Amino acid sequence: FHAALLVSEDPAVRSVVLTGEGKAFCGGGDVKEFAQNLPRIGLLVKELTTYVHGAVSRLVRAPKPVITAVNGVAAGGGLALALAGDLVVAAESARFTMAYSKIGATPDGSSTYWLPRLVGVRRAVELFYTNRVLSAREALEWGIVTRVVGDAELGDAVGRLARELADGPTLALGRGKGLFHGSTTESLETQMERESQAIAASGHTEDFAEGVRAFGEKRSPVFRGR
Repeated sequence: FHAALLVSEDPAVRSVVLTGEGKAFCGGGDVKEFAQNLPRIGLLVKELTTYVHGAVSRLVRAPKPVITAVNGVAAGGGLALALAGDLVVAAESARFTMAYSKIGATPDGSSTYWLPRLVGVRRAVELFYTNRVLSAREALEWGIVTRVVGDAELGDAVGRLARELADGPTLALGRGKGLFHGSTTESLETQMERESQAIAASGHTEDFAEGVRAFGEKRSPVFRGR
């Protein structure tokens, strides 16, 4: 949560990459710890989800691009963290599964928010009931993943993408991200009003002035995130 807070609030950070260490992206909660703390399990999982949910919320609301680089298994809460990215880049060896019902648990981490929106309620329920494991290619076909690259290429591919986004008009990207996330709960007219306000605000940024000057001068813009 603390790291998510820092990167979301720091204006010097213009794109964010979230990935795992080792062979897995994230396997979710520590089931052995759950077994050792059954008398206080309710308090324990509430504490854990408070931090996880806070981190997810910060990443999703961060006014800058967030990339999740899925380098292996993303299970349970790890799947939810993967879904928190604006763009999800997966290695060929990546695998995706909910895993909750294997231990008699219900989903958390925002997975019941994202999966119905990405794959539909019926497929989301299937993933929960059956704990089906999706390959990276299947996740791409289902709309869970943005792109799939070879395992050895993941770091370089994500690095290039992160640098490209960091060199972009950060304020406009952040406002556009907010528009897309808010669109599912707004009426047509309200959403168009939000668009009008956002593009008007963007027009007062240094990056907008640079963008229109560069267009007229037939050169690539140099954005500063201001």
